[in-house]
Amino acid sequence: MKKHLPVAAGTVAAVAVLALAAPTAVGAATGPSAATTAAAPAGATAPAPARIRTVRSGERVDAGRGYTVWLTEEGKHWADPDGFENFRSVVDGNVDRSEPGVSHQSEGTAEGVFHSGLYYGTTRAGRVELTDSGGRRTVATLLALPGRSDWGVWYAHTPASTDRGGLAVALYDRRGALLADLPAGPF
Repeated sequence: MKKHLPVAAGTVAAVAVLALAAPTAVGAATGPSAATTAAAPAGATAPAPARIRTVRSGERVDAGRGYTVWLTEEGKHWADPDGFENFRSVVDGNVDRSEPGVSHQSEGTAEGVFHSGLYYGTTRAGRVELTDSGGRRTVATLLALPGRSDWGVWYAHTPASTDRGGLAVALYDRRGALLADLPAGPF
């Protein structure tokens, strides 16, 4: 039986942003930092922890399919294929880093969806995983700043879906224990 940590209503922020983006090819190569997607039967062993890539403040990371992600001391920044930039703060009081949590933003087209978010409130982060209503799991790529072990950024790509059940997002520690999650919901 899965144990879920209780999470207070403002502790975990979920934001779904649907925006127009330039068309991308599903299955296009996204480089060595691309997240992996795998169909997993119920009860399957969890994947190994993701390696957390340490990046310099302001260092732009190619997140694949025209998306770019970068971190600063203030939070997560990302740009879509059209160059439109977004920001998610970790210092404005909307993220409670005293407890483990995860946020989720997404945007895409009929060709595919880019997902990203913050993970925070733990020095034991091991992986972030997205799961669709059919059980298909996508392991995200994790980024962090040097010396900022209590928060970082995750990102992944999934195929476009007409499934209105949405995606669940979960943060696991390095041993595979669930730290925080966002239940699936339409967005």
